Amino acid sequence: MDQPRVSKRARATADIRRASQLGSDMLLDSDNMMTPTDDNDNVAIISPDDADSMIDDPEPTAEATQPSADDFEAMRDRFLPALPEYETEAETFHTWDIQNWRNLPKRTHGPTFHCAGHPWRILFFPAGNAASESVSFYLEQGFDEEKPPDDWYACAQFMLVLHNPNDPSIYIHHEAHHRFTVDEGDWGFTRFADKNRIFAAKFDGHDRPMIENDCARVTAYVRVLKDPTGVLWHNFVNYDSKKETGMVGLRNQGATCYLNSLLQSLYLTGAFRKAVYQIPTATDQDRQNSTSAYALQRLFYRLQADQAAVSTQELTHSFGWESRQIFEQQDVQELSRILMEKLEARMKGTEAENALPNMFVGKMKTYLKCINVDYESSRIEDFWDLQLNVSGCKSLDDSFRDYIQVETLEGENKYMAEGYGLQDAKKGVIFESFPNVLHLQLKRFEYDFNRDAMMKVNDRYEFPEIWDASPYLDESADKSEPYIYHLHGVLVHSGDLNAGHYYAFLKRDANGQFYRFDDDRVTRSTKREAIDDNFGGDYAPNGVNGNIKTQNPYTRQWSTKRSNNAYMLVYVRESKLDNIILPDSEVQPPEHLPTKLAEERAALERRKKEREEAHLYMNVQVALESNFKDFHGTDLIPWNTDDGDDPAAPKVYRLLKSMTVSDFTDFIARDQELDKELIRPWIMVNRQNGTVRPDQALTWQDMTLQEAADKYSTRNSGFRVFMEETERGEDGQPNWVSSEPPTPASPVVNGNVAQQKPIIVFLKHFDVDQQLLKGVGHIYMNPMDKGQDLAVPILQLMNWEPGVSLEMYEEIKQNFIEPMKPKQTLLASEIQDGDIVCFQRHLSDEEKAAMQQTNPTASLVAPQFYDFLINRIYVTFTPKFIPMQNYQPRTEGDEIFRIPLSKKDSYDALAIKVAEYLSAAGATPVDPSHLRFTTVHIQSGKPKSIVKRQAGATMANVLLAGSGYGGYGGYAPTQAPDHMFYEVLEMSLTDLEQRKTVRINWLSEGIAKDEEYHLLMHKQSQFTDVLAALAKKAALPDELLDQIRFYEAHACKVYKLLPLSHGVVALNDFMTIYAERVSEEEKSMDFEKGDRLVSCFHFEKEPAKAHGIPFVFLLKEGEGFAETKERLSRRTGIKGKQLEKVRFAIVKGGQSYVRPVWVEDDDVLSEKLHPDDHLGLEHPNRNRSNAVRYESLNIR
Repeated sequence: MDQPRVSKRARATADIRRASQLGSDMLLDSDNMMTPTDDNDNVAIISPDDADSMIDDPEPTAEATQPSADDFEAMRDRFLPALPEYETEAETFHTWDIQNWRNLPKRTHGPTFHCAGHPWRILFFPAGNAASESVSFYLEQGFDEEKPPDDWYACAQFMLVLHNPNDPSIYIHHEAHHRFTVDEGDWGFTRFADKNRIFAAKFDGHDRPMIENDCARVTAYVRVLKDPTGVLWHNFVNYDSKKETGMVGLRNQGATCYLNSLLQSLYLTGAFRKAVYQIPTATDQDRQNSTSAYALQRLFYRLQADQAAVSTQELTHSFGWESRQIFEQQDVQELSRILMEKLEARMKGTEAENALPNMFVGKMKTYLKCINVDYESSRIEDFWDLQLNVSGCKSLDDSFRDYIQVETLEGENKYMAEGYGLQDAKKGVIFESFPNVLHLQLKRFEYDFNRDAMMKVNDRYEFPEIWDASPYLDESADKSEPYIYHLHGVLVHSGDLNAGHYYAFLKRDANGQFYRFDDDRVTRSTKREAIDDNFGGDYAPNGVNGNIKTQNPYTRQWSTKRSNNAYMLVYVRESKLDNIILPDSEVQPPEHLPTKLAEERAALERRKKEREEAHLYMNVQVALESNFKDFHGTDLIPWNTDDGDDPAAPKVYRLLKSMTVSDFTDFIARDQELDKELIRPWIMVNRQNGTVRPDQALTWQDMTLQEAADKYSTRNSGFRVFMEETERGEDGQPNWVSSEPPTPASPVVNGNVAQQKPIIVFLKHFDVDQQLLKGVGHIYMNPMDKGQDLAVPILQLMNWEPGVSLEMYEEIKQNFIEPMKPKQTLLASEIQDGDIVCFQRHLSDEEKAAMQQTNPTASLVAPQFYDFLINRIYVTFTPKFIPMQNYQPRTEGDEIFRIPLSKKDSYDALAIKVAEYLSAAGATPVDPSHLRFTTVHIQSGKPKSIVKRQAGATMANVLLAGSGYGGYGGYAPTQAPDHMFYEVLEMSLTDLEQRKTVRINWLSEGIAKDEEYHLLMHKQSQFTDVLAALAKKAALPDELLDQIRFYEAHACKVYKLLPLSHGVVALNDFMTIYAERVSEEEKSMDFEKGDRLVSCFHFEKEPAKAHGIPFVFLLKEGEGFAETKERLSRRTGIKGKQLEKVRFAIVKGGQSYVRPVWVEDDDVLSEKLHPDDHLGLEHPNRNRSNAVRYESLNIR
């Protein structure tokens, strides 16, 4: 919010506030009277707005004549000068004669006067307003009893002057400005003047008082200013962007203001929004394939339809961003490019195909043209945006002239022209065409070599509203259509490199006004605010002490340069304006989008209502007989599963707590399409051994669910119910087993007849052939029945022939499976309601042997399979290298699979199970001994370490090894517990262990480019064999082989040269091996003269921060370093201005923590460089920052 200039001298002043703000702490400043005052009369109050300016007003000279209070124009010009940045709508002055001061009411109004069509009046508190020692004056809207319109406001600059009616040289004045509204209808000065001072017999050295004969005059000077943006001096309380501008903003998630600016710019590019809407997202599959595009469609539609600011959280989540990316400001250009690439890929094959290139892509030509012969080499490339220099350029045209500046190659830099030899040539870039929407990235952030840091360039840089790009086109370019561009958007950064804020000035219509998009707030803007104020450079001089200093609101640093300036410009071609900037009526979202969002809003309202009524409902988990039969694990039902697609999972119902058991049974019967008379609910309870079993049948039909849960269910485990099912008997009635114990004929114990209640027993079958455990059903048994009596109902349920031999086990809990004794009664075996009996066919020794032959890892008895279930883990296997070698699946995609393993599986068991799957899914069988596995890094998803075949090692050791020292697990695991890479090898793993992978970095073009090759060599081989393998893999010609050398490097420094007789087995895995062609100049090396090879490396700031590819270099005896540097330039490919930025140093012994000895051009390097020393090239590591930025801006 702009404030009028306030001098330091005038800060001991009256409080400025609303009359109704009694006791308010909000204080603003105004100028005081020009007459000297006693410092003890008033308290100096400094407002935050004062802190934004460090202007020093000049002290008035002794000869300066003060205007008289009745010279109204002179008073106005002297103390209420017009604000140059604002246009005056109307101004006036009004004087009120105050009579009988001491007898006036506590709150007194002056006469109403008008300015700019608005009524005004002075509000006066003779006894002070919450300040008994002062008098209070305010300017107030004068609508009197009539309430002003709800949207009424006026922006006024005003001054109140209290003066003696008989001597106009005695006066006090205060100035302020304010946005008067319905809610803030008055504004002024609570401590306008001290009572003792104005009633004193002599006022400030005068011979008479200010208030004389209980009379005074007060003059109000009012200047109403025009408000073209509608937000001049707005406090933004209850500000509604949609109502004021018809548009809404984007909420800032933390540091996403840069993203908000870019998104608003793209949104208001109507053709871009239309293309995004054309990406197919109607089906679930489409949305899955285009998560980012769908999220962007939703965001754009909500910007179009919502009434309040929209969140970008859904979009950033679709990018795969985490809090690190959310709270770090990223590079807008990089983000824009990646987003465009992703969207262009999704538009292929749709009606929006080529929409983005047609909109944003231009063409430039890079050329080399000989001066003296007719030869030109050129390459035409596409560009999506342009990066323009700001430093050293004063305007947009200066930057383009710099961009296409021609460089002359002559002297030692002559160009080798094919067929003409070395020639003088001109090298440069020229544009073939510019896109319809031109994105210009201004390089406001540059590396400062003097400060050794990135710095922001705040220099003044001008750009026009209408710009002609034709001067920068090639002579042969098609200019049939003018290349005139209109400025559509200015993206602004305020602050510096470490702290700042992004916002944007954008046009909604082709020739409309600018709007300011500042996160969640959208306001109208003037052309000056959008363009001129964002040129950067120095603030305007104040005419006294030089340039104005202003404090950066983000860094709190003072500077004479503007910290807010444009960093990105969006220009639209004039001839394409109507095709690019489209009205909303021409950019309609896909039909499914409003429907989908309306459904989500309805669901949100429904969930809100459910939360409000949550106390009336309870969750009930219901399992059926079919759930038990579909379950393949331990216990009855997977009550705690999160897998909604699991057929064994119970269904969760949200039901009224007051629902009766009878109504509940009816409800389940209808929902599951069952007969109500054939189902009966059982309460499930937690047993002490950790299992969940049926405990009590709910036969009380009038009992409510809440009562049943309170009485029978386990606390803190929810209400869980198993629905028992039965069939109708011959009489048509449900065949329920009575819950009352029958009366047997015998025996008699102590004269009493023994009575036993039937018990419900659940049966599971372990299928050895299928290696499968599944529920079969339930039966009722008498507790006095023996274990062997279970065989009859089991054979009936399984439809097996009588006489089949069975093995039976009681599943007491998941890790306690006990064989049942055939002769022992169920009562003696402690079998009770809800217990589980597992059975299997009995296998002979021959059958067991045959099973182990076909499936070596198979479980032969139920307890073994239960142990497998307890230790079961599902692991996903992915090919380590794509395309795969030595394996071809029948169906594409089957090479990635997920199979169950046991934590106790050995390496051999792992290999057998994976080989079984691959053999079944592939065209040819896979030998388990030809498989090799690699663990996966849990964060990057990349290969971590090869799994070694060790005796006693299990999958628990491989995948679930504890982290930290001493087994205490103090550190997060670094490898994925459910993912492995695999390879199908040409040879067995045993043979492979006799070989070693040698990683060679082949330097095909000096040290500028390296290609990595992995060579599988026998451990007893030498580098003569490595050379032959490299030649075969890299397709090197035979005549080149005797010119290749190998050298070993560590930490980006040369360690040693490797002779061809060097053994592979002696290689260190942590070393990097380079192979290169020996340079021509080394062939003429003269050892007798003292020529020798030296090791060189690159570093940044200090030798410990080495980077890049180290190399070996010929050092000539007695050669001056100026000549040596030229040869280094040819060796490294670093030329021109880049070479000038490189510093050279001798690094003693090649050590990391020694002080480098810098080399000058007049030095002789051979005299200063000892045999063990290295030559260091100091320059920034460009690759590091690019890699970090690319990773941080990745969009999933």
